Amino acid sequence: MEELDLRGVICPYNFVKTKLKLDTLDSGFHLTVLLDDGDPIHNVPKSIMNEGHQVLSKEKVGNYYRIVIQKEDS
Repeated sequence: MEELDLRGVICPYNFVKTKLKLDTLDSGFHLTVLLDDGDPIHNVPKSIMNEGHQVLSKEKVGNYYRIVIQKEDS
């Protein structure tokens, strides 16, 4: 599992960086993404699911969130 730290990255760049990272991974691979509270945690998981991937978990850790995404077939 790889981790992508996007704390401090504003929308829509956090989604774009997540999508680009997912494009480099094989189907079924899990990617952990760290996101700030507010727009990032509301928008990125929804956009990722709209792309056809699964958000397996969303956990608040201090003042940020950790989400785990499973890449689905492209």
